[in-house]
Amino acid sequence: MRQLARTSIALCSLALIASARSLSAQAKQATAPSLSAPMLASLDSLITRSMDDAGIMGFGAAVIVDKRVVWMKGYGFTDWQRTRPFTPNTTAKVASVAKPFVGVSMMRAVKEGKLSLDADINQYLPFRVVNPHRPNERITLRHLATHTSGITDRWEIYRATYRFDGNSKESLHAFLQAYFTPGGKYYAKENFLEAKPGELRDYSNIGAALAGLIVERAHGQALNVYTKRHIFTPLGMNNTGWFLREVNAANHSSPFVSQGGFSIPIAIYEGTTYPDGGLRTSVSDLSRFFIAMLNDGVLDGVRILDSASTAEMRRFQLTDANRPTNFPAADGNTGLFWRTKFNGLRVGHGGNDPGVEVEMLSDVAGNVGVIYISNTSLSGTDRRATGAIFDALWKYGEHLRATGTPGSR
Repeated sequence: MRQLARTSIALCSLALIASARSLSAQAKQATAPSLSAPMLASLDSLITRSMDDAGIMGFGAAVIVDKRVVWMKGYGFTDWQRTRPFTPNTTAKVASVAKPFVGVSMMRAVKEGKLSLDADINQYLPFRVVNPHRPNERITLRHLATHTSGITDRWEIYRATYRFDGNSKESLHAFLQAYFTPGGKYYAKENFLEAKPGELRDYSNIGAALAGLIVERAHGQALNVYTKRHIFTPLGMNNTGWFLREVNAANHSSPFVSQGGFSIPIAIYEGTTYPDGGLRTSVSDLSRFFIAMLNDGVLDGVRILDSASTAEMRRFQLTDANRPTNFPAADGNTGLFWRTKFNGLRVGHGGNDPGVEVEMLSDVAGNVGVIYISNTSLSGTDRRATGAIFDALWKYGEHLRATGTPGSR
């Protein structure tokens, strides 16, 4: 998201693992004697205790200070037999954290003049997308990327896009055409809100998948091919891919669902609307992407997005003039496939799906960031466990920055 008896999760006290290039040096910094040993011991204790209490099988995390990884570690296991440790290099599905990768690919196409954020998306599609409640209103990529398009996820249709029995039998194009075209097998007026674009905010996975299809057509390549060439490979993200066939199966974690403290394994699955949540990556790889985004699109001299496009993707898009009526300023703001949390005080993206819970967040200035990947989905009060872990990791990052620990400025 193991055997079904509740047992304490053994602490896998791994050395910090380097993923590529500068992460090796950064990981060594995290073992420096100047780090507070009692604080590290307290952090380890909190993480393992929280995992045990909530039934989390495997967990990996990184703390980023001033755009450098200063701490990274894995805990627990990737399999129910508990034979394979969960490490910072373990690959797992990261759900909606996939969306910023769509965002970067979209902004590259905008920079190249292939797309416009504010044009009617129908000029980029082989089928028309029209809100039957507002047929004269155009939908734009900016609407899709801020979840204000008026497109909504009709659950009885969307849940069927999760494939636990192998690869999807339907293409992304075919599904979306059937969802948006009158007469299509998935079409209904309920696929849209009764509001004009921009009026309401409604988080839409299918809307994000539609943006993914538009990006594919703009670049003339499938999204998985394009992102590998222009994001994964340049950044040294060697444990990253969209489909199971693209990653090392032996390094991929099983997903688990926690129920009453028990970790129950479920099948590894894929999805038809893969741009909205199909990415598979590791803590170490995701750290590289996140640092690049916090550093104006560049990491170790490798640029994945120009600085102006990165700034636009991260820019708060909502003002008093265009704020959705159901999203008050107290709730925060949004970038382009770049979310805010904690009332706008944290930026990045998170993800939740069966068998996975992920956060990739920094403060607005990018001074402190935390990434974690859990291979176990939680519900109810168990979700407090990852909240407590996130808070502890954040405080640790703030401590490192305030004390000028190696790796911070």
